[in-house]
Amino acid sequence: METTSPSATHEAAAGAGRKVDGYLLAAFPWYGLDEAFTGPRWLMQVGAAADGTVEHGATGHGEEPTIKVEPPQDERFAVVVTVASRPVRRSGDGTGVLEATSVSTAAWLAGSGLLAQTWPTQMDRTLRQDWLDQQTMLAWELADDLGGGSWSELMLPVDGVPTSFAYRESEYGWVLAGSAGEGSEDVHIGAYGRGMSAYGLGFSVIKDLSAYEG
Repeated sequence: METTSPSATHEAAAGAGRKVDGYLLAAFPWYGLDEAFTGPRWLMQVGAAADGTVEHGATGHGEEPTIKVEPPQDERFAVVVTVASRPVRRSGDGTGVLEATSVSTAAWLAGSGLLAQTWPTQMDRTLRQDWLDQQTMLAWELADDLGGGSWSELMLPVDGVPTSFAYRESEYGWVLAGSAGEGSEDVHIGAYGRGMSAYGLGFSVIKDLSAYEG
């Protein structure tokens, strides 16, 4: 699978945290749910390369998920992951080569993001990290096989254009991944959620990040 270094997954750009600054440093457009969604919106984190270049990030919609032994049954959220389209290139520190990004990259980031918000109720707290490591490796393998039987096709609008996404459900929620339509080829889009159906969602470029600052 062509992907950025997994060590960069969900890392924040220096000093960005939940602030908008890290998002503003990106050289690509951010995506979120379109105007049909009228609920709360919030910023998450951006992931940056060693040289500080923003590579990906996520925006949240609905209720911010909480990792609890027994999460609220009415927890409803959808997170949209935007990944910059990158060719194979040398790392910023010149010590290696970064692989190209792809739809599989978006699928991997979305799948691992969902897992990070999940705590199986039957599991002891001390065993969660082992479970998370195991499930994260499975998410990697699934993202590397988007044409396999674990995924189905779901058509959703991106900036109003019907777009094909790879989609799968699990007991922990759903994950999907695809690429932005013509005119926005520089990003791949992933998403994950729980309590909100993926069917009927739509994605669009975020024109004003202030709507996510809460």
